[in-house]
Amino acid sequence: MNESTPTSRATMDEASYAHFRRLGTSGLMLPPISLGFWHNFGRERFEGGFEHEVRERPKADFSRQREIVHYAFDHGITHFDLANNYGPPAGSAEETFGEIFRKDLAGHRDEILVTTKAGFRMWPGPYGDGGSRKYLLASLDQSLTRLGLDYVDIFYHHRQDDSTPLEESMGALAHAVKSGKALYAGISNYSPEKTREAATMLRTMGVPLVVNQASYSMLSRTPEESASGHAEDSLLGVCERLGIGVVAFSPLSQGLLTNRYLTGIPEKSRAAQNVFLGEDVAKDPRYLEKVRALSRVADDRGQSLAQMALAWVLRKRVVTSAIVGASSVQQLRANIAAARTIVRAGESVPATHFSDEEISRIEAILADPVLED
Repeated sequence: MNESTPTSRATMDEASYAHFRRLGTSGLMLPPISLGFWHNFGRERFEGGFEHEVRERPKADFSRQREIVHYAFDHGITHFDLANNYGPPAGSAEETFGEIFRKDLAGHRDEILVTTKAGFRMWPGPYGDGGSRKYLLASLDQSLTRLGLDYVDIFYHHRQDDSTPLEESMGALAHAVKSGKALYAGISNYSPEKTREAATMLRTMGVPLVVNQASYSMLSRTPEESASGHAEDSLLGVCERLGIGVVAFSPLSQGLLTNRYLTGIPEKSRAAQNVFLGEDVAKDPRYLEKVRALSRVADDRGQSLAQMALAWVLRKRVVTSAIVGASSVQQLRANIAAARTIVRAGESVPATHFSDEEISRIEAILADPVLED
């Protein structure tokens, strides 16, 4: 790997960050593609299951992880998304980033955004997960230690916890911001209704809610849905109306929306264990035919399936950024192109632009029933 220090954003061509998008109505600007640390940046290689499970796993390649982060930063990805439970094992992704930061990025702290989350199980007992003030603030302190940072840019409550008063969870986020350990407050995996309540509570505490991170892809469209059937009541609608940015995670449906699985899904692959679609759906041949049909649309657009899937998510104005994982520089390089330009009729147009005909083709494919019998 190239051991050179990453290039300062200030010395690079402005084209590298001209595509940045505003996070809701906040002052934060995010790159359209962000680098996520779920699964690929732990101390051990991910081979299915959950990060907190104690099991034998092969050691991860730190030099490759470091190379990916270098490439991301040098090509305009300044947002690194983590959580306390990312690994495997849980917590080790933050340690990996902390080591890379200390060796290579410490001089660029004001040029990058580091975000982390707490909400899922990290240790035994009643205070090891959820939304209590005790758990959230203890988790943040532990994350800062693993990261080797004085503060994170955004601290998220990672999941809605109906067993804890929402005011307590939001109070913990507000405290994190007011204490200087986080600059902004965010939530993840929250319903539209709870998002609205959380935003109101934080506003009364003097801390704006700037982001909701949600699972969103061509194959997982819950953020577009609402109980009322009205778009303005969906998660995307609520966030847009309240000035909250949306950051999409799993925009490639854990690899299903890539060219890797067009001929089938290997038994132990990540797509085969898709936690958002379910294993039966991900392996169903009718679902794969739907993915192959989407790939044909992507070919006609001059994109890979993954690039089109990312562009499709980013076409929504309220979606500020799409988080991608990467196991190689080559994979990351291809995904970055999803937010740039494509050539049509000899002219360059934004890669996130879709014609009415393309939207119709895609919607027809996505509307085709799967697993309804």
